Amino acid sequence: MTDAIVVLVTTPSAEKAAELARTLVEEQLAACGNVLPALRSIYRWEGKIHDEPEALLILKTRAPLFEALRERIVALHPYQVPEVLRLDVAAGHLPYLEWIRDNVRPSP
Repeated sequence: MTDAIVVLVTTPSAEKAAELARTLVEEQLAACGNVLPALRSIYRWEGKIHDEPEALLILKTRAPLFEALRERIVALHPYQVPEVLRLDVAAGHLPYLEWIRDNVRPSP
């Protein structure tokens, strides 16, 4: 097992996802952010079914930084209840995992 993690965040637009990614990479809370535009989300919110366009932000970071990353996403995100899901990485290409480690803050 590695301490690398993937964090999924939906946003209202690709522009907002890119803005979040840029900030989080600059602050070294994430090594990388991938923006997938043109997502369609169907969900229940406040008792109603919604069908909305969104974008998905996929962040790569390390487990010890998750809480700081989550807090920063929530502070910057326009949604009242943003999606912030952590997926632990069981294994991966070692040079890539080392690159993640080398491009985020040291462990708290």
